[in-house]
Amino acid sequence: MQVGSFSKAGMVLGAALLLGSCGDTIGGGFQSQYAVARNALEVGDYARAKRGYQKLLSQAGPLAPRLQLEYAHAELRGGNYAEAARLAGDLARSQQGGARGAALAVQGTAQHEQGLILLSQGQTDAGKAQLTAAQTALAEVLKSHPDLDPLGSMAGRRASIAARLKAL
Repeated sequence: MQVGSFSKAGMVLGAALLLGSCGDTIGGGFQSQYAVARNALEVGDYARAKRGYQKLLSQAGPLAPRLQLEYAHAELRGGNYAEAARLAGDLARSQQGGARGAALAVQGTAQHEQGLILLSQGQTDAGKAQLTAAQTALAEVLKSHPDLDPLGSMAGRRASIAARLKAL
């Protein structure tokens, strides 16, 4: 009798583990899929975050700009600076207000990082172009949306860019 109970309990536990390991692939509504993508972004699993955001974008409706921003942010944090800048720049061109400012912040940060990489590789002209574009994006954010920089990190980044450009 106990063997049968343990066997049934083991089968139930095994099924639960199997279904639980499927996570974002079986069922799950938009909200749960978003939670998986967002959590992946927060814990540093950028490849999973990007896959999640890509799946969600086709069904995002009015949430599409937010998901596009988070997708660009996943590219930025994953070190894919050129793609992050492209995605955020496309989004910034289609937005206004704070949404535009947030997209420009991601774009400017990505362009700054890309510029530094290009400079370290001896590609001075391309690096300078990225730094100049980053400076422009961050200047707009700081002028139009200072609330997006409560601790001054963007202002510090912009000052660093200005110093680097002056030295080139």
